[in-house]
Amino acid sequence: MPNCLFIFLFCVRATSKSSLSGVAPLEAVLFDIDGTLCDSDPIHYYAFREMLPEIGFNGGVPITEEYYIENFAGKHNDDVARILFPDDFERGLKFTEDKEAMFRRLAVDKLKPVNGLYKVKKWIEDRGLKRAAVTNAPRVNAELMISMLGLSDFFQGLVIGNECEHAKPHPEPYLKGLEILKASKEHTFVFEDSVSGIKAAVAAGMPVVGLTTGNPEHILVEAKPTFLIKDYEDPKLWAALEELDKKSGTSRA
Repeated sequence: MPNCLFIFLFCVRATSKSSLSGVAPLEAVLFDIDGTLCDSDPIHYYAFREMLPEIGFNGGVPITEEYYIENFAGKHNDDVARILFPDDFERGLKFTEDKEAMFRRLAVDKLKPVNGLYKVKKWIEDRGLKRAAVTNAPRVNAELMISMLGLSDFFQGLVIGNECEHAKPHPEPYLKGLEILKASKEHTFVFEDSVSGIKAAVAAGMPVVGLTTGNPEHILVEAKPTFLIKDYEDPKLWAALEELDKKSGTSRA
C-alpha cells in the first residue's frame, strides 16, 4: 500500500508540475534512441522471444513481455549477457550479438518513429538548440536507426554506452553527451523511455521527460523523471515547452 500511495502521489504531482522552466534559457536536448526516437522495443522483444527458446532459456518457453521489460529493456548487452549466462559471459555476449543482428534485419521493415518526433525535431531546430543521442545500443544499431529515421544530419553528437567506461544507468554517457556539445547540465533536458536511462540522466543532474512507449508508468516513476508523456504529441509536453519558451524569451508565433 505505501508503494501504491507513493506512485499515486508522484503521478498527481507530475501532472500538476510538468515543468521544464528550471533549465531556461535552454541550450541543448539529449535523446535516448531505442523506444525514445522509435518504437523499437516490440522488435527487440520479438527477437528475444524467437531466439531464447532455441538455447533452452526458461525451459524453452518463450518469455513474456513483462519479463522482457523487467530484465532486458534499456539494459546494456553486457548486463543482458550476464542475466542469460551467469557462468559463461562470452557465450552470453555471442547471443546478444546474434540477437542484435536479428533486430537489424527486422528493423528494416518494422522500425517507425515515435508519434510526434518530427514535430519536436522542428521545435529544436527552429530554436537553434544543440542536440545529441545517447544510447546503450551497439553503434551499428544506433547508426542504422538514426539513418532510417532521417536524423543523421539532425544530431551533432552520438554517445554509445559500450564506448564509455560505464554504460547507463551510470551518468557517464549523458555527461559525455554534454561534453561533446559543450553544453551545461543546468540548461539541458533529456528524453528517455527506460528506467536505466532515466536514472542515468537524473544522476547526471538533468531533468528527464519520460516516454511510456515501452515501459509502464509505475515502473518509470521509480526512476524519478520530471514528468511522463505518452509520445511527442502529448499536450503535457507542449505546455511545458511553451512555458520554457516564455521563460527563455524564445517563443515563436
